[in-house]
Amino acid sequence: MAEPLRHAPWEAEVVDATTESPGIVTLRLRATDRAIRAAYRFRPGQFNMLYLFGVGEVPISISSDPDDPETLAHTVRGVGRVTNKLVTLAPGDRVGLRGPFGSSWPLARAEGRDVLVVTGGLGCAPVVSVIDYIMARRQDFGHLTILQGVKHSQDLIWRSRYAAWEREPDTEVGLAANVAGENWPGHQGLVTELFDRYPLDPAATETMMCGPEPMMRAAAEDLTGRGFDPGSIWLSMERNMHCAVARCGHCQLGPHFVCRDGPVFPYGRIGELLAVKGL
Repeated sequence: MAEPLRHAPWEAEVVDATTESPGIVTLRLRATDRAIRAAYRFRPGQFNMLYLFGVGEVPISISSDPDDPETLAHTVRGVGRVTNKLVTLAPGDRVGLRGPFGSSWPLARAEGRDVLVVTGGLGCAPVVSVIDYIMARRQDFGHLTILQGVKHSQDLIWRSRYAAWEREPDTEVGLAANVAGENWPGHQGLVTELFDRYPLDPAATETMMCGPEPMMRAAAEDLTGRGFDPGSIWLSMERNMHCAVARCGHCQLGPHFVCRDGPVFPYGRIGELLAVKGL
């Protein structure tokens, strides 16, 4: 995409707004300019900046398939000034959009290998594009293990998607909740406690992970203790991104800017930084 379109927002229309759970909505957007729709391309793991006039701008991961660029899906949790407005949008409403930004998941590297997806909370949003990408190209990848953890079982979104993924060949899905409500079908406890339940092969696996930093750090430490290469464990980091072009410094993580050098990092590159309190 032309560089100027990464600095000035262009207009996009809300095509569909799907409520995933209270306060969480998936917006499907389409650029109103046909030339932009034709030119726009992204890679799974990248993000866009969504802008509301007079309110502000926030980074949101793209959760749709890169081979279907006509519309762009973004799953938003209403937690702040901008996102609380975004989750109220309806079809026909307009937003500003610029992007895509950042690094992507190593899907080319993962071809022919097993894939372990570990997520926590709404961490499933940045990696749903990975799962859908693999499902659409199932013959190109090995065994797929999807592990999702939430604080409370009521927090789980996309239940029907997890059920559909579990029905796919050579695919396993594990769910964990710290607090399990009535009829919870998964494990009660931490998502890392699921590692013992599945046949994970450290030498043959690429791991892709997103969620709260303490969860990702604990999971990465657990996996490296099981023989996983830190260079094959990939984390999608979240930081307070304002400009998305490594100019404002709000998203700095040690020597890295998450908007430019991330959000996807190999654990071997940032593991020591995650251990620094307050960084």
